[in-house]
Amino acid sequence: MEMKLIIISGLSGSGKSIALQTLEDEGFYCVDNLPLSFLSSFCDKFYNHPNIKKLAIGVDARGFPEELLIAHQFVDAIRNIYLDINVVFLQAADDILLKRYHETRRRHPLSNQQRGLLESIVYERALLESLMGQSNSIIDTSNLNVHELRQEIKERLLSSSNNGLSIQLESFGFKNGIPLNADFVFDARSLTNPHWDSNLRAHTGQEEPVQSYLDQATDVQMYLETLKKALDSWIPTFEIGTRSYLTLAIGCTGGKHRSVYLVERLNKYLLAQQKSVIVRHRELKTW
Repeated sequence: MEMKLIIISGLSGSGKSIALQTLEDEGFYCVDNLPLSFLSSFCDKFYNHPNIKKLAIGVDARGFPEELLIAHQFVDAIRNIYLDINVVFLQAADDILLKRYHETRRRHPLSNQQRGLLESIVYERALLESLMGQSNSIIDTSNLNVHELRQEIKERLLSSSNNGLSIQLESFGFKNGIPLNADFVFDARSLTNPHWDSNLRAHTGQEEPVQSYLDQATDVQMYLETLKKALDSWIPTFEIGTRSYLTLAIGCTGGKHRSVYLVERLNKYLLAQQKSVIVRHRELKTW
C-alpha cells in the first residue's frame, strides 16, 4: 500500500489544528509545524514504514520565512517521489480572522511590538503565498463552524471517490461576500428572480415550485447552458493537472433561489457524467 501524504497549511486562525485533529481521528500519523527543509527527509523516514501508511504534516508561518518564500521548491521535490500527495490550504477573510482572535484573546504567532494583529495577518498571507500556489485544494473557513470544517475535511480528503478530480458546486449570496476558495465565480443576479413572486418567495431553489418556475425562464436556461459549456471546457484541463478540486461558485442576491437552482441543475448534469461532485449551499442556515 502506497503511503498517503497530506500537507495541511494555511493562515493562523483558519482551522489548521482542527483539520489535523480530524485526520488524526481517522488514523493519520500527524506532525505539526514541520520546517519545509525537513519535509523530504521526514517523508523518506516513513515511506517504507510497516505500520504508518497515512501521514499528515502541518506547515505554517511559525517556522523559517526564507523557506516559505520558496515553498514550491520543497513541495515539487516530494511530488516527484510520492504520487499520493494532497496539499490543502485553509484560509479565511481578514475580518473573520480578526474576530476569532478577539473572541479567543489569543496572540497571533507573528505579532510583535512592531507588528499588530492585522499587520500580522497580512504578513502571513504574503509568506504563505508560494505554498498556497502549490495546493491541490483551498478551503475557505470563513463561514464554517468546527463541525462543518470537520465534515469538509472528511469529504474532501477522506472520501473514497476523491482519487480523481472532485468538483465542488457552491451557491452563495453576494450580500454576504464572495467565497474565497472559488476557482470560478458566476453572477446570477441579473436573471429572473422568484423572490418577486409572493407564491415562491418562501421556497428555495431546491424545491419544485421554484425549479419549475426557473425551468421555464428563457434567460435562466441560456445561462445554465453557458455554465455547462464552461464546465465541459475546463474540467479536462483540471483533470490532467495536479489539482484535486475545482470549485465553482454561483451567486445571486441572497443565495436562496437562483444560485441554488443552478447548482442543483449542474449537480444533476455532472452526476450523469459520473463526475465526483460535492454540493454546498452557503446560505442554507439563513433560509
